[in-house]
Amino acid sequence: MANEPEPLTYRDAGVDIDAVTGALRSVGQMAKRTHTPRVLTGLGSFGALFSADFRSMEEPVLVSSTDGVGTKLMVARAAGRFDTVGADLVNHCIDDIVVMGAEPLFFLDYVAAGHFPEGRLEQIVSGFARACEEQGVALIGGETAEMPGLYAESDFDLAGFIVGVIDKKDILGPERVREGDVLLALRSSGLHTNGYSLAQKILFERAGLGVNDTLPGVEGTVADALLAVHRCYWQVLKPLIRDPDLHALAHITGGGFTDNIPRVLPEGLSVVIDRDSWQVPPLFVEMARRGPVVRDEMDRTFNMGLGMILLVSAESADRVTAALKAAGEDPVRCGRVVAGDRTVGYEGADGL
Repeated sequence: MANEPEPLTYRDAGVDIDAVTGALRSVGQMAKRTHTPRVLTGLGSFGALFSADFRSMEEPVLVSSTDGVGTKLMVARAAGRFDTVGADLVNHCIDDIVVMGAEPLFFLDYVAAGHFPEGRLEQIVSGFARACEEQGVALIGGETAEMPGLYAESDFDLAGFIVGVIDKKDILGPERVREGDVLLALRSSGLHTNGYSLAQKILFERAGLGVNDTLPGVEGTVADALLAVHRCYWQVLKPLIRDPDLHALAHITGGGFTDNIPRVLPEGLSVVIDRDSWQVPPLFVEMARRGPVVRDEMDRTFNMGLGMILLVSAESADRVTAALKAAGEDPVRCGRVVAGDRTVGYEGADGL
């Protein structure tokens, strides 16, 4: 018939299946490098199969967690760098289950965008694959969604899902923590994946900086500092994770010290953090100054240079410190467990 409209395709609606499928072929090769003998299917099946042979454990318990990267993605987009945020997500998720004492087993991802420009999906997934390979975790599946109309063309988002396992008798947590326990902290690699809304308001809005500008005392550009990959603590903690004198671990994520440490405290106990026990890295000092942001707010928003807290018995603190130093760490003895109501108190100087 005259004037009959041309038939529509999915590409006309903004979704190019061929382009995404082509990108996923290289994604599959990256994922394959992370597979362990327990992985029973490759990418592309409707579901991912993973062998659940845990006969070495008396009572195996699965531990799972899910998370995102938050507004750190806005920095990645502004800088045009997309190969780090996938690693951020893997490492964050692993750290969240390691604090339970769990061995991470496999990871799945969700990547959504208005449109995937050529190469972007591969860059993002390369971060997933690299981090999984480094930590011995299998990348066994995921979902890629191109959704024009729901996302603006340049927008994208990530989510990650991790599963690990632990023998029930080895679970770390509040039940083990005792008054007098010592807090040992492991250094962070930067902001990790939290506090980016405030960081961007300070550095981009208040200070008027761009991603290619520099900050006093901070190596590289603003983008280099803000896109530093979230550190994974699994390898350094693995030799200590079954130590009976390690009572609990706290991953310092959103909420800083103030909100995260109480998650591993039992009723009747609190902690005191000594602010004079470590030198806060220049990035945090500059943000506090340029905000300005008071110290209490900094401690509740950022990790302040300490990304993982170990709660250990006072008698074993020196031994654990020595073991961490032998592994190349520079641990900080930053506080102690005291009687209280599951809060975090501070001593030492308020300033930076």
